[in-house]
Amino acid sequence: MKVTLLGTGSPEAHVRRASSGYLVEVGADRILLDCGGGVFDRLLQSGRRPSDITHIVFSHLHSDHMMDYARLVHAAWDEGGVPIKVYGPKPIGVISEKLFGRDGVFAHDLVARTEHPASQEVWKSRGGQLPRPWPSPHITEILPGFSLAGPNWSLTTCEVPHAQPYLSCMALRIDTARAKFVYSGDAGPCDTLPKLAQGADLLLHWCYRTARETKNANLASKTTSPADIASLAQRAKVKRLVVTHLRAHMDTDDTHGEIMRQLRSGFDGPSSIAEDLMVFDLP
Repeated sequence: MKVTLLGTGSPEAHVRRASSGYLVEVGADRILLDCGGGVFDRLLQSGRRPSDITHIVFSHLHSDHMMDYARLVHAAWDEGGVPIKVYGPKPIGVISEKLFGRDGVFAHDLVARTEHPASQEVWKSRGGQLPRPWPSPHITEILPGFSLAGPNWSLTTCEVPHAQPYLSCMALRIDTARAKFVYSGDAGPCDTLPKLAQGADLLLHWCYRTARETKNANLASKTTSPADIASLAQRAKVKRLVVTHLRAHMDTDDTHGEIMRQLRSGFDGPSSIAEDLMVFDLP
């Protein structure tokens, strides 16, 4: 299993970090966990093409976790890729129809690309056949607790507190015969995530604030500090901990040092701060 961090930031525009997106490669499957703004470009920078993606799984539908969804699906379709299998909470089906349906946002573009004679000739020159179909991702709407079996991997989910009742929010785990990877999504304090993360080779956990950022009571109660994250990882007996989803103001040497001190004081295993295009080869 190979895990590539395509986007390790937040909704904020930040040249250092794209928004959330993580690529998991197992055999011939390339599973994208979330697809926030900037993830498309990071995918290209990692050496992959849009049509390489076989699955997209959304932890939740905040914009910074799905802003590049339309771009990826459209580009994969334009390359002649097979329809991507998309899994996410409601209303991912409605969103997809509003993007790619006959009355969707891209309908004018798709009519031109599939019906204009010059565009048809370009499509045929690439080896395509007419009539050219529209993008048609295979959509499956899921609830927390959903599981999925691939040919040599499995995915399980649990609910985590974040934006309820407005959005359904999940953490995701992918297992192979040898490796266990857990992505927290945007998880606040809970009992469900430590259970899902038990024994993980790699826990990727969002880190949206430092321990001293407590003035906003609602934010502090719904997010975990680096110390909280370290304690969770220690209890769950994970092998490696990486914190992600950092905001722009957190990317200073002093704040990174503070985060790392708290991680190391509460977690015995190796820990680090995520960066875009970081790669982990799991056993």
